[in-house]
Amino acid sequence: MTSTTYRARRTPRAATRRRRLLAGVVSALGLGAIALGVAGVAGIGPLSDAVREITLPLRHEDIIRQQAADKGVDAALIAAVIYEESRFRDATSHAGARGLMQITPQTADYIAAKSGGVAFEQGDLATPQINIAYGSWYLQYLQEKYDGHEMATVAAYNAGEGRVDGWISAAGGLTNFSEDHIAFPETREYVDGVLDHRRDYRKHYDDELGY
Repeated sequence: MTSTTYRARRTPRAATRRRRLLAGVVSALGLGAIALGVAGVAGIGPLSDAVREITLPLRHEDIIRQQAADKGVDAALIAAVIYEESRFRDATSHAGARGLMQITPQTADYIAAKSGGVAFEQGDLATPQINIAYGSWYLQYLQEKYDGHEMATVAAYNAGEGRVDGWISAAGGLTNFSEDHIAFPETREYVDGVLDHRRDYRKHYDDELGY
């Protein structure tokens, strides 16, 4: 089956958040606006690297590249999901979601059963290799389910397939589905953040992510 990639219409909320975060970083580092502008636009020098490290971190790029190639998922999308979920820090949420890609125990068990992870234990989610592999598998699964529709894929990673299926039904089908049909403000923010950061990771980490 040939998948169709749908481009999402998004609002500038995430870009505004990034500008505010960058302004805060500049203030905290005591950097002048002119210096930031020159180094940031040029993309060179220690200032650019320092700001990038704070505002757009990247870790485990070797695992991300490997999983992107293995699963057929864009490496920048994997990195953007990790950023939005955990800022590349190992963590456990109040709902029990674990690791870099914040995978719940139920989702992890489902992925293990589908992907042949017979020796999987919940504690394995603290391991970057396992966590990124499982999160990438789930992104691949969602992409296939939603025929390459990037907004539906990312929304389902955050809000769950059942909710997204309902929103798609209310929209009158996948081709009509847009951000306006996402009922949860936090999921709209999440989708905006992931898709905007996906573009940023492609731009600023093209070598590291294998482009």
